[in-house]
Amino acid sequence: MIWWCKTRAVPAVVAALAGTFAVGLLIGDGELPVPALHGHAGRFLVGHIITLLPAVFLLHGLGRGDLRTEAVAGRFLRGLDTGLALTVATAGAALGLLTHAAGQGDLALVLARNIAGYLGSALLLHPLIGHRPAAAAIAAVPLLCAAAGWHPDGRPQPWAWPLHPAASTQALTAVTLTLLAGTTCALLRPRPLTDQNVLA
Repeated sequence: MIWWCKTRAVPAVVAALAGTFAVGLLIGDGELPVPALHGHAGRFLVGHIITLLPAVFLLHGLGRGDLRTEAVAGRFLRGLDTGLALTVATAGAALGLLTHAAGQGDLALVLARNIAGYLGSALLLHPLIGHRPAAAAIAAVPLLCAAAGWHPDGRPQPWAWPLHPAASTQALTAVTLTLLAGTTCALLRPRPLTDQNVLA
């Protein structure tokens, strides 16, 4: 377990979560100037982009593993990796609810929701395309949302879940489905190497 924690850089993932909430609550409602590709640009907040950090650190940890060693490991590493992501998402939700109850406003709930959404995206993409392309892909999500995620009347598009307000059931549903799909994909991903390859 100690080896897994070091390999996956678990302290860095936890620090990224804490730092995201600290910075998000301090300056997360600050607006970033991002031009819209069509229609008119809505509000794009600092909090919409910094919530990527826990997922990026998670992908960094997942990419540090030695595939040859992990293919013959006795522990169920896919379960541990998925459990780490779900634990961070749950901790983010708890922080969001606590800080919202403490009077920090709806931004705390948006931070928690978006952190969970990016973690789900990381779990979904990592087994399919690898950790570096997955990090680049999820980093493009908020930029795409900022540039093309707004209706002409200023409302966020249905698919642009990071931009939706805290009360949006549509965004919460999208994040929940992404997290479920990512969990399924991460748990069912094929072994990176066959035993034959490892012993060769």
